[in-house]
Amino acid sequence: MQDVLRGVLEFQQGTYRDHEALFAELAHGQSPDVMFIGCADSRIDPNSLTRSAPGDLFVCRNAGNIVPPHSHHACGETASLEYALAVLGVSHIIVCGHSDCGAMKGALNPDALHDLPHVHDWIDHSRAAVEAVRAIKGKADIEDLDDVIEQNVLLQLQHIRTHPVAAARIAGGQLTLHGWVFDIGSGGVTAYDESRSGFVPIAECYADLMKTAAS
Repeated sequence: MQDVLRGVLEFQQGTYRDHEALFAELAHGQSPDVMFIGCADSRIDPNSLTRSAPGDLFVCRNAGNIVPPHSHHACGETASLEYALAVLGVSHIIVCGHSDCGAMKGALNPDALHDLPHVHDWIDHSRAAVEAVRAIKGKADIEDLDDVIEQNVLLQLQHIRTHPVAAARIAGGQLTLHGWVFDIGSGGVTAYDESRSGFVPIAECYADLMKTAAS
């Protein structure tokens, strides 16, 4: 906690002062173009990963980077999604999983969550990812963790499409969904490429976009 408090003071005396004009502008509102849905894991920092500044990302984090499918039961994730789309008008949503994900380990072994009933019920939103891997490989165990992590990202993208506000914006060409996986050990990021039906290095997936940006 001492490090956290020291960090706040350093932020106020350094980072804030260096970017005072930006924070003065942000004090009156936000207009991010990208929503980043990631895991609550302490090893993941969306702003560091994307080298983005305050105001660039609308971030939603939880165990397992989960977005429940549309229903009449509200939760923080679905409310945040609705706000990001209907109020902020984001054009892109990234669902980012990561290596060594504890939530996906729980999805692979739900019996281990017996004493964590709320976690157990939450991770049930990822059960279809485990079943998908089981159908593809004929099994799903801890050795298939990386496959479950990828399938979970794709599953959450499917869940987003069930939300009316998201479905409408996708149909109107106003929203693009992105599935990423971050490897903590290597720093690598892979992205789902529909044309290849798989995850590929981010530079390959977005080669054309990055080429346009460079020019």
